[in-house]
Amino acid sequence: MKTLFASSALLLLTLAATPALAFPVTVKSCNREVTFDAAPKRAVSNDVNLTEMMLALKLQDRMVGYTGVSGWKTLDEKLREGVKALPELSEKYPTKEVLLNADADFYFAGWNYGMKVGGEVTPETLEPFKINVYELTESCIHVMAKGKPTMDDMFVDLINLGRIFGVEERAEALVDGYRADLDKIVTGIGVIERPTRVFVYDSGEEKPFTSGRFGIPTAMIEAAGGVSVMDDVEKSWTEISWEPVIDKNPEVVVIVNYGEVTAEQKIAFMKSNPAFRNIDAVKNDRFVVLDYVEATPGPRNIDAIARLAEAFHGQAM
Repeated sequence: MKTLFASSALLLLTLAATPALAFPVTVKSCNREVTFDAAPKRAVSNDVNLTEMMLALKLQDRMVGYTGVSGWKTLDEKLREGVKALPELSEKYPTKEVLLNADADFYFAGWNYGMKVGGEVTPETLEPFKINVYELTESCIHVMAKGKPTMDDMFVDLINLGRIFGVEERAEALVDGYRADLDKIVTGIGVIERPTRVFVYDSGEEKPFTSGRFGIPTAMIEAAGGVSVMDDVEKSWTEISWEPVIDKNPEVVVIVNYGEVTAEQKIAFMKSNPAFRNIDAVKNDRFVVLDYVEATPGPRNIDAIARLAEAFHGQAM
């Protein structure tokens, strides 16, 4: 009887440690609470940075594909290797039919990262088809009031994905590593008496497309000891005019590299335009190039912050 009791107790302990028994789990997604009765088995992610979050958590085997990468020409060799076994279901934002045809049970996207407010694909339109949606935290500003982003926004997304897929310990270990790396960068910078003035140049010549107060580059720039000159623009990513850029005289311009126009062409445009000749960043040739996947929320943010800090302060972090 003792042997039988011990075996039963061991079985109960084993079952209690099984991730499946951690369900149901409920996570906060923007202004919604989403409950998962089991880990998704047929997930779809949109955009390169969200897909890399899935890859960082080693969730490829839970995915049936990804969307919204090649249409923006953001697929690099590192990501290409990670998703080589997965199909791209749509070059840009997916339609509802794309997700239904893939028999998806989970969609990881964000507002303006695969979904548009009032659009065809939203958490509400997918709910009748039992496709749960988790929204990128940075993008929540489009549907609710939200504070300025910090790197915790990206960390929260990774932890929530870990809970959703039953790999919370893996997610926590990953985030702990990122936090340690970030702390090392911040410590290396030391006390900043005057933050470096920084402008993020995404695209556009007649009018620049940039990151405002609520875009993740704000958090990255601040972590690196700088300040975004567009911190007073109450948007995440938006089009502005060149006048405030000239007036605020950034000391460094961060170029977001993707699409048809290369980073070199964007730099050449700014350096050759007489209107920009008195901008400190242009006069002193202080440009930093970040790939799209580095300048949007995702696993490559921390290394990008280290490069920004080096560019701002002239020393390796």
